[in-house]
Amino acid sequence: MTPTSTRNAWLFLSPALLLMGVFTFWPLLFGSYVAFTRYDLVSPPQWVGLDNFRYLLDDPVFIQALGNSLRYLLVVPAIQLAGIALAVLVNRALPGIKWFRAAFYLPVITTVSVVGIMWNWMYADYGVLNGALHWLGWVKQEHDVGFLSDEDLALYSVMFVTFWRGIGYYMVLYLAGLQAIPAEMQEAARLDGANAWQRFWRITLPMLKPTILFCSLISTLDAIKAFEEVLVMTRGAPMNSTYTALYYAFHQGFNQLDFGRGSAAGLVLTLVCLLLAWLNFKLIRADHR
Repeated sequence: MTPTSTRNAWLFLSPALLLMGVFTFWPLLFGSYVAFTRYDLVSPPQWVGLDNFRYLLDDPVFIQALGNSLRYLLVVPAIQLAGIALAVLVNRALPGIKWFRAAFYLPVITTVSVVGIMWNWMYADYGVLNGALHWLGWVKQEHDVGFLSDEDLALYSVMFVTFWRGIGYYMVLYLAGLQAIPAEMQEAARLDGANAWQRFWRITLPMLKPTILFCSLISTLDAIKAFEEVLVMTRGAPMNSTYTALYYAFHQGFNQLDFGRGSAAGLVLTLVCLLLAWLNFKLIRADHR
């Protein structure tokens, strides 16, 4: 590569690098520094070393929030299995199949505020779900199910909204992976006498391993960073049962104006994300190789 072409390459890259430096790298470095300070946005940051992290370890709310974030990972296998099943279902040349795909993808492009309002209404004591349970006779009128008011049920109710919003996105990714599999391989297996189930396990699933790795990775990180649904629907209630680690960091920083502890919580969550990403590559990529 000549000096002129190198200079031109850096010239074209410079706007993107500048934006990444301002909005990605600098916040990351400054946030990591703030995690070791006491900072309230008014006074200059004061170095406190590991005090913020000691506070987090002694704070039962943070421990509960981190546990809720880890429990949120239950969404990952559910959404992956459902995404693969839907992708196989819509990967057929049937009349109206494009409308079917669009219907499942619609929640993905719906704003989380609209989704939160809709599901809050559906989960309410007078909402659609309790009404359906009353009509079926499964629940008595005076014993409404507290989908968002029962501390044993609220987190799972929020998790289902995440599942409902994301299933269409992963369906599209898996559909792209399915359509990238050469049709000749399926036809050769069919001629050799393999049935549909054998073709799925011996051809389709192994060929989908790169897509499974990608989808598993991003769904794991999205689950551990669950925030929007919690902010819109419950704000951590009831009794901190839907408090997640990222919501804890947000609450410490923007509600309590303790950016040091908020940044420390965010840094701990970052380390957890890196660990989970490593586990995804270790468990899935090794098998793919």
